[in-house]
Amino acid sequence: MTHPIIEDLTSRHTVKKYDASRKVPAADLDILFEAMRLSASSINSQPWKFIVLESDAAKTRMSKTFVTMHEYNKKHVFDSSQVILFAHNPKYTREDYAKVVDKGIEDKRTSLENRAAAFGVYLFAELNTAENGDTSTWTKAQTYLALGNTLHVLARLKIDSTPMEGIDIELVNKEFSEELDGYQCDVALAIGYHHPEEDFNAKLPKSRLALSEILVRI
Repeated sequence: MTHPIIEDLTSRHTVKKYDASRKVPAADLDILFEAMRLSASSINSQPWKFIVLESDAAKTRMSKTFVTMHEYNKKHVFDSSQVILFAHNPKYTREDYAKVVDKGIEDKRTSLENRAAAFGVYLFAELNTAENGDTSTWTKAQTYLALGNTLHVLARLKIDSTPMEGIDIELVNKEFSEELDGYQCDVALAIGYHHPEEDFNAKLPKSRLALSEILVRI
């Protein structure tokens, strides 16, 4: 199949070695960040926070979290252009959703008269809230929707990436606790441009299961 979207997604791969000399242009970052903001989420909850590490100081802090494990991802911290921490709100509340409702009123999606009615869908959040107020199973899933959207947009922008669950979650959340402000990071994303000679994964053919094995049309 030939189509620009398919071509971009076929060329997308998980980078194993970045070209440290190349940085993502500011104009492309602006598009990427806006696309991340526009990501879909259940009831438009948007229970996420994105921490972009791009300064040497921030990257040094991230590098310090690779102490006893996941050394294979440590090299991406300085070689990539940016590392983005994808974080979710582990205790999403009605007050958090009120910000979404009020922004909808500001954007004229919801009328002021219908503000109370707009909270009707918050029932779904309540159904996904444990007795102790924990919503992380639900909010983490929304953050992965944003991650998937981000990967697609990066492919369209011809920017390479490496999703990294291979991070020390405890140390990352401790190191960036001030910036996360109560949010929980379980996955990071390195972005930049692969090394033309040393990124072996860029030279391998794409391999996915056949469509007939994963798609059922009824």
